[in-house]
This record gives sequence, C-alpha cells and structure tokens, in this order.
Amino acid sequence: QPRAPDLRTPWAGSGPRALTLTPPGPSQPLNVNCLSDPYVKVNLYHAKKRISKKKTHVKKCTPNAVFNELFVFDIPCEGLEEISIEFLVLDSDRGSRNDIIGRLTLGASAEGTAGEHWKEICEYPRRQIAKWHMLCDG
Repeated sequence: QPRAPDLRTPWAGSGPRALTLTPPGPSQPLNVNCLSDPYVKVNLYHAKKRISKKKTHVKKCTPNAVFNELFVFDIPCEGLEEISIEFLVLDSDRGSRNDIIGRLTLGASAEGTAGEHWKEICEYPRRQIAKWHMLCDG
C-alpha cells in the first residue's frame, strides 16, 4: 500500500497556517505498477464545505515523486474541530479522468494515525509536527 507524503504542520498563533508535503522515501513508490504522473490535490474543508484548494506540480514519469511544496491556508485557531484537510494523490492522465492513487484526510473525525496527528496539531499549535501516513484506497 502506498505511503502518503510526510506532512509537516507548523500552526503558530493565529493567521495563516502552513503545510509542507515531503516525499515518500525511494523504497515507497506511490504506484508500484508503472511509471505515473502523480500530483497531490489539497482540499481544505470547514463544516464539510470546501473553502480552499491547492495542488502540487505534476511529477512526470515517476513512481517516486518528490513533493517538497509549501501550502499556506488562512485558518483561525478557534473552530479547528470543524476543519478537515483532504490530500488526494492522483495520476495525471491527458485526455481522460485522472486516477486517484490514494487519499488521506486530517481532521477531528479522522481515524488512526491521521486522527492522532490532528489531535497533536490542535494540542500543540506552535509546534511543527511531521508524520508519515498510509494512503487509503481512492
């Protein structure tokens, strides 16, 4: 099962929040079946309504994409229990629908390591917290 990019979340004070995506290690390809053109879509939700979206650059012809990209969202400190962040790892296909390689959701309702990560983010808002997560099937 593919491993999601490492998520680093420095959430200091109020105002903009930053997420940094770093790559899975070289021994953890995103798609073991073939070379793909992966990219990551990041969707920010408040009360299940998407309020912001961003995406990485497409990494052409690689099973081991490096996504060392920073995303900044303006998220208030209060109300984090209604915020969730969805990461979709997709394979870019020209002329057809992009295939979902995997997904990860961070938020109060997330389970497993994603839920634990979110609790740490909320508990230590000024600390950068980096975690690896397994992707769920698309």
